[in-house]
Amino acid sequence: MTAIDDRPRVLVLHGLWMPALAMRWFAARLAAEGYAARTLGYRSIRGGDGRAIEALREALRDGPAGLVGHSLGGVIALEALRRHPELPVGRVVCLASPLCGSAAARALRRHALTGAYMGRSGPLLARGCAEWPARIEVGMIAGDRPRGLGALVARFDEPHDGTVAVRETRAPGLADHCVLPASHTGLMFSEEAAARTARFLREGRFAPGGGESEV
Repeated sequence: MTAIDDRPRVLVLHGLWMPALAMRWFAARLAAEGYAARTLGYRSIRGGDGRAIEALREALRDGPAGLVGHSLGGVIALEALRRHPELPVGRVVCLASPLCGSAAARALRRHALTGAYMGRSGPLLARGCAEWPARIEVGMIAGDRPRGLGALVARFDEPHDGTVAVRETRAPGLADHCVLPASHTGLMFSEEAAARTARFLREGRFAPGGGESEV
């Protein structure tokens, strides 16, 4: 007889140009916190958001799950819920996702050569996704260590993680928001980000008492 895994399910989505393997460490940290976490892969360049959303819908046919998305992965998660509000999701954690639209993406899309770098995901990254069903609790973890090539394109004059400005992560309607000392890629391997993600999935807040926090 096969044992039933009664741990709460979590699907972990990667960002642009990343394979599912890139989020395996983060999924493992969530598993250590008591979640049945697994990565969900999709083709971020050739497939675009449509196919990614279909892959997510298919995965959710197995039952309810929390969602965690790094960068583009978080935008795709919320875009899926905006288009399909019936999906069985209660809480979502975004890691440095430009929900208000990415200045770096908009800059790259001005030219055909650099625009091709983002493939079919370019339009979604440029506009973001700042609306989702009211019943969904969404938490955002941003980084403020300016290490990344995106800063050369967007020319940020404000706190950013090297790819996404902190301001681009502050969408209206967030249940909680926190800023950690990490770069865009660094959030994928941050023990603090993983621990706070696990807490939000359990409690709907990143820290006891809730409210926006920075460390």
